Amino acid sequence: MSEPLARCELIIKGITRSGATFRPGDWAERLCGVLAAYRPGYVATRGPVFGYSPYAQPTMIAGIRAVLVDPRLHGLEPRAWDFVVGFARDNDLVTMDASDLVAAPTLPDIPPAAG
Repeated sequence: MSEPLARCELIIKGITRSGATFRPGDWAERLCGVLAAYRPGYVATRGPVFGYSPYAQPTMIAGIRAVLVDPRLHGLEPRAWDFVVGFARDNDLVTMDASDLVAAPTLPDIPPAAG
């Protein structure tokens, strides 16, 4: 069964909920390599895929290895989405929605008009 979709990109951080660094050190590249075939217009007979899917990209966030997963992956292949969410859950990895990295917009306090 599919997990609820993230509002925007899902971030899987390379740390466990207990705070340990997840190993092996190239886990993000390996995970994205498995998902490399999930891309718009991919045809299996086209040959080997070089590069990552636009829907799963390894990155570093504040010095922590992470994977950004675009929720459109679910629409392209729900089982791939379930796989990546299950990978994070099974390895007790910290996940978050990318929108949580951006503070909600705030407006400055404007004094009432005199009059």
